[in-house]
Amino acid sequence: MGVARRLARDPIAVAAAVVILAIVLAVIFAPWLAPADPYRSSMLRRLRPIGDAAFPLGSDELGRDMLSRLIFGGRLSLFMGLLPVALAFLAGSTIGIVAGYVGGWVNMAIMRVIDVFFAFPSVLLAVALSGALGAGISNAIVALTVVFTPQVARVAESVTTQIRSRDFVEAARASGASTATIIRVHVLGNVIGPIFVYAASLISVSMIIASGLSFLGLGSKPPEPEWGLMLNTLRSAIYIQPSIAALPGAMIFITSIAFNLLSDGLRSALEVR
Repeated sequence: MGVARRLARDPIAVAAAVVILAIVLAVIFAPWLAPADPYRSSMLRRLRPIGDAAFPLGSDELGRDMLSRLIFGGRLSLFMGLLPVALAFLAGSTIGIVAGYVGGWVNMAIMRVIDVFFAFPSVLLAVALSGALGAGISNAIVALTVVFTPQVARVAESVTTQIRSRDFVEAARASGASTATIIRVHVLGNVIGPIFVYAASLISVSMIIASGLSFLGLGSKPPEPEWGLMLNTLRSAIYIQPSIAALPGAMIFITSIAFNLLSDGLRSALEVR
């Protein structure tokens, strides 16, 4: 049974994929779906409740339409959640596969450097790096990439170490195949699945940490709509319109849970242990 068919037989994974697809389509077609300009403010219309005739999901502290800002905010939130994981997947896979296949002192040197990063909690390391690099979306992405690359590299090294001692790899080595050919033909196809599944499980973590950086002022800057930043700017409204203030957090929660459930479905479909 193919991977797609096994994944389709998992109703939870399918539901998560539908949620993610809906969010992705919404942010892609945001200019046509958003009912209002997400940047247009009016102090006369601030903090309108959910269900208001002019604002289906209410308005924020500056009178901007919440539905429009949530739709447009998904662009930055998804971008800051997905890009660091994609970059970490590429960099970490390369580092880990090289370390796992070559072994010896090369493996030891690379893994000892990676162990240094594991001495710090992910959130603390991301905040420290973002603070050192300076506030901004690009610096936040660099910080998150640095945080996730060692994690991916460790998984890649582990699975590659197991594969390199298999008979088909030894046979390829004995036949005179080059190291690059063995890695590309025999190793990569067997290790990419587990690495990809693990990287997919980091997307939800990446989104939460990225939103946290924006909440702390280390990510996106006003007036850009971004879910973590919106949580920060709506803090003053939590006692006046708590339902409005909770909306960005709800979107972060729903999206991260959907990615987490989908990654679990991929793990089962790919039969990764």
